[in-house]
Amino acid sequence: MSSPASEMRGAPAVGAADAVIDATGVHRWYGEGDARVEVLRGVSMRVLRGEKVAIMGASGSGKSTLLSILGCLDRPDAGGYRLDGVDVLQLSDDEVSDLRLRRIGFIFQAFHLVPQLTILENAEVPLFYAGVPLRERHDRAKSKLEQVGLGHRLHHRPSQLSGGEQQRAAVARSLVLEPPLLLADEPTGNLDTENGKAVLALLDRIHAEGRTIVMVTHDSAIAERADRTVHVRDGLIVDSAHAPAGKATA
Repeated sequence: MSSPASEMRGAPAVGAADAVIDATGVHRWYGEGDARVEVLRGVSMRVLRGEKVAIMGASGSGKSTLLSILGCLDRPDAGGYRLDGVDVLQLSDDEVSDLRLRRIGFIFQAFHLVPQLTILENAEVPLFYAGVPLRERHDRAKSKLEQVGLGHRLHHRPSQLSGGEQQRAAVARSLVLEPPLLLADEPTGNLDTENGKAVLALLDRIHAEGRTIVMVTHDSAIAERADRTVHVRDGLIVDSAHAPAGKATA
């Protein structure tokens, strides 16, 4: 097993403690020569600990590529990126995988629950990869599922749950390792209005407890619940606006 991120090369720099995300001059392109398409063109973005930030942009703007880089699922072709103070570009692939496991919780539009596993077993998956002993991972996963209101659904499979319940299970899974950062990609995109409101209220509560959240959304009403909204267009951040006092929570 790879060593914890705190022991990696590129460990946190002095003075970096306030920023969970610190991306500078990030470029990402595909292809070469005349066929090269530049998806990100020098993006810089900083997210402070405890912030809730929404990323908005039209299809093809580069927001999904940016989220992939922030989530250590992809590497930039140029620029720099520190996650929770760790210089990601100085790490090996195995070290990046370990950093991603321990420092980031992911919430996807399509839930990405394993259909053959129970909800409890799904929530245990990150703990398994982190080497947590069986009894402890069972107890920690059960606790998180109870916190999102699924204590009565532990032994059900995803197909036996509603969409809202599946997304709440995915939220619980994202939290079992207590990561400093949650990345949410259209977290209500597959939900009806009422289930969407319930998931957003859950994310509001998690943020109020001090967790840093970055979410991609097409919905301006969802973005209004964030502390700040970053707009991406043509591979560039064109605006970063703070929410007005009394931001939406309904």
